[in-house]
Amino acid sequence: MIAQPEPLRAPYAIATQRPRVVLTRSLDGWILGAALLLLGLGLVMVFDASFFIGQERYGNPYALVRRHVAFLVAGLALAALVLRIDARRLERWAYPAALLAIALVALSVIPGIGQVRGGARRWLSLGILAFEPSELLKPAFVLYLARSLVRKRERLDDFAYGVLPHLVVAAVPIALLLVQPDFGAAMVIGVLTIGMLFAAGARPLHLGALSAAALPGVFALVWWKPYRWARLVAFLDPWSDAERGGFQLVQSLIAFGSGGLLGVGLGNGKQKLFYLPEGHTDFIFALVGEELGLAGAIAVLVCFAVIGLRGFRVAARLTDPFARLVAFGLTFLLVTQATMNVGVVLGLLPTKGLPLPLVSYGGSSMLATVATVAMLVGLSREAR
Repeated sequence: MIAQPEPLRAPYAIATQRPRVVLTRSLDGWILGAALLLLGLGLVMVFDASFFIGQERYGNPYALVRRHVAFLVAGLALAALVLRIDARRLERWAYPAALLAIALVALSVIPGIGQVRGGARRWLSLGILAFEPSELLKPAFVLYLARSLVRKRERLDDFAYGVLPHLVVAAVPIALLLVQPDFGAAMVIGVLTIGMLFAAGARPLHLGALSAAALPGVFALVWWKPYRWARLVAFLDPWSDAERGGFQLVQSLIAFGSGGLLGVGLGNGKQKLFYLPEGHTDFIFALVGEELGLAGAIAVLVCFAVIGLRGFRVAARLTDPFARLVAFGLTFLLVTQATMNVGVVLGLLPTKGLPLPLVSYGGSSMLATVATVAMLVGLSREAR
């Protein structure tokens, strides 16, 4: 059955497009396959990267990989449930999910409730487990933005009515994330908000002016905290302070330089031997470059490119405006996080704590990211 196109209010407005394509009712195997490949690679690399860290910290070389496997299994079980959820249910749950996520982030910054790790109060305890509400917030905020933008899509060119309210709402979780502090997650929410406003049909002039106006504020936030300023200086010239502020980035670049075209071989890398901090989490892509070389790094990027291209294709083929914006937002979220992580590891962006989706070690990020992919794949069944 061929869908007839409806009039477009703006050529860039995803929320108003109706393409001429055929209803398929099948899962997008490309997204699913690329995600599974990344999960498999992540499992191997986490085992490789965490072996000595597990022995040093917990007296058991398998401690971290066991936790990773447990969260991976839980994530796949969660994905099986999420795949059954259609766009109508997602729309009903959009506002409650966002409110719950923001409330949990707010709880995490309260002394005595939120747990401090690594100098940041980002975690909530569930008995023997702790999780980061900011990871839940990211996909939940996609649902909120999609529902709100669709309801206001006829007046998105009006800054005061269509754009400003979403910025005010986004400012709440961003402020809470900065209090934790979690500058990386705050940046993700900010970029996600701008991206979805653009996709929904907000005027590029408004968004461009808004982004330009936000730059001094971002600079002020960086300058206000000495450790953020140190990261920025180290990013600009990591070799000038290679033993302190630039240590992590220098070790990451050494890892890539050592890998060459095909790598030193799986398991033969040296940077995981306590040279590269957080090698099993935020900087796991550097270990991929060292042990699997340029070929392995490109393979990871190709997988994310497949998810991005197919995800945007799904968004273009959905006829329901809400589902279309959700698919766009989820894809944009995955691609943005992967781009930021790779940019940090390669020295293209200042260092901030963001895991590589589907690959890095982590419980909360694993569950949230697998659920994000499952929502996107589930929506692909409704595409025409």
